[in-house]
Amino acid sequence: MAGDRRFLILHGWQNHRPVGHWQRWLAEGLQASGEHVLYPQLPDPDEPTLAAWLQALRAQLRRLCDGDGERVVLAHSLGCLLWLRHAERALVGERVDRVLLVCPAGPAALPDSLRDFHGAPFDRDALRGAARSTELVCTDADPWCPEGAAAFFGRALDLPTHVVVGGGHLSLDEGYGPWPAVATWARTGRFPVAAGLTADRAAA
Repeated sequence: MAGDRRFLILHGWQNHRPVGHWQRWLAEGLQASGEHVLYPQLPDPDEPTLAAWLQALRAQLRRLCDGDGERVVLAHSLGCLLWLRHAERALVGERVDRVLLVCPAGPAALPDSLRDFHGAPFDRDALRGAARSTELVCTDADPWCPEGAAAFFGRALDLPTHVVVGGGHLSLDEGYGPWPAVATWARTGRFPVAAGLTADRAAA
């Protein structure tokens, strides 16, 4: 039921929450239907540091986890790496219900200034501890993840994975934009197969 849950939306590198981006579109749509939505501008998005973003995320999680109801996190690009690094140090009171990682950036595409966001391999057990359920949405040819996100993130972390064929980085440049499939997931926890997504289990 609207109002019984809270959503936290995490943007990526060089993202200033532009009008038209699917994250802004989703936030506005959820708010219009009475949902509680947190969509913060993370500090220094053009020159982010992991420490500053982790601090900002922790502050948002205190608001997200204050009260009853489902807690849902949706992250894009560098915001996905932020969540993965947070999971390694998450407190019990910061555990959420559902997480959607959309097109996490791969190490080969990021500059050295952002190496702290990748660093050591991510911890799949910590990821399970940070949320009841975590899923990945990626594409078959993301220029920001030349390693291939379905394998590099999905298989490595044993995540249920949804592949959007021809979706690029699933950003405003590719027309995302209004994205009904992600709104369906936000509200129901399920992606409609007819929405251009190929459901897959990366670990299979």
